[in-house]
Amino acid sequence: MTGPLTEVALLLINTFVSLYVLVILLRFLLQVVKADFYNPVSQFIVKATNPLLVPLRRIIPGVGGIDVASLLLAWIVQLVGMGLVYTLLTGGQFPPILYLCAWAVLAIIQTVLNIYLFSILIIVILSWIAPQSYNPAVLLLHQLTGPALSRIRKVMPDMGMLDLSPIVAFLLIQVIEIFVRHLAASVQLPSQLVLGL
Repeated sequence: MTGPLTEVALLLINTFVSLYVLVILLRFLLQVVKADFYNPVSQFIVKATNPLLVPLRRIIPGVGGIDVASLLLAWIVQLVGMGLVYTLLTGGQFPPILYLCAWAVLAIIQTVLNIYLFSILIIVILSWIAPQSYNPAVLLLHQLTGPALSRIRKVMPDMGMLDLSPIVAFLLIQVIEIFVRHLAASVQLPSQLVLGL
């Protein structure tokens, strides 16, 4: 049984860690798809992540155009957050470090899946209610999901004016999530530590 102060601490840790990991991973993914750097949302993401990311980049260089420092930073923040939450939930016990490292990797994968799932969902909904939207956030979502959806369209039969690639993307994400859930169970990941598992 946790007290009110512990619940408040858990809420704050989960919220801030989840949001910061989300922003770091968005920066990584937007770099991968070569999204518009001058988009106001991109600028916010860069400014929010620079204080921790710039010093880390001096130590960890990119590999083959992949910003390894961003991924490592997201993993470290997730690791610390999960360690704090687990310690609070168990009354001071710290999880085995190898389990914690594996849990953080699975949490990162789940966050990336959620980014794509909700981005595609937002784009589908906006295509019905505001198809000509030029909002900077919407443009960024199109740039983020465009490469993945175009790859799906290439292997799908021509359906004329009907674009089923978002449905296929949803199915693929759900299939990957099934494997992630089974992996999480195999490494005894407590469900309270990762949203969406």
